[in-house]
Amino acid sequence: MKKYILYSLALLFAFSSISCSVFNTISNLTRLKFKLADVNNFTLNGIPISNKAKVTDFGALDIIKFTTGVAQGKMQANFTLNIQALNPNDGTGGYPRTNISMVSFPWRLFIDGKETITGNISSPVYIPGTGESVTFPISIGMNLMDFFKNNEYQSIVNLALALGGSKSSSARITIYARPTISTSLGNIAYPEEIKIVDKQFN
Repeated sequence: MKKYILYSLALLFAFSSISCSVFNTISNLTRLKFKLADVNNFTLNGIPISNKAKVTDFGALDIIKFTTGVAQGKMQANFTLNIQALNPNDGTGGYPRTNISMVSFPWRLFIDGKETITGNISSPVYIPGTGESVTFPISIGMNLMDFFKNNEYQSIVNLALALGGSKSSSARITIYARPTISTSLGNIAYPEEIKIVDKQFN
């Protein structure tokens, strides 16, 4: 009977230790935060626009290419959206220092509140527990006419310029993502999607 009690206590202690480890791991993971950074290398129907601010900055041949593209239902946008990840687990504030490896980042892209395309990272992202942010890119390729087909070519071009022109901003972009983190306990996915915007870490 005594051996049985000791064995039961040992199992209870082991289970409690494991549960505590799981809780601490999940607690640290939920402190990981994200924010949209900048947009780079934007092309529209193969035309670089990073040095353009308005429609009149384009040449006559570019305008013809855009109007023809709209008529054909094709305004292909390709660009890189950079995302910042902040790992605050630097060993201060009562939390242990924790380095994080993000192995999956399935995302959904919204522009002006309209859902467009989905994707994922192509390789893991390492986010050290230094309290500093790490920037990682996601590559975007989409036909804007699939989602803004009722817009005239000037509206489409202005949208592209707002996103990737000389005064580019990611303010009109929202990302919903559900990261998966590699841990000693195995891969752990966030229980639900998180909303990522440009103004603050979420």
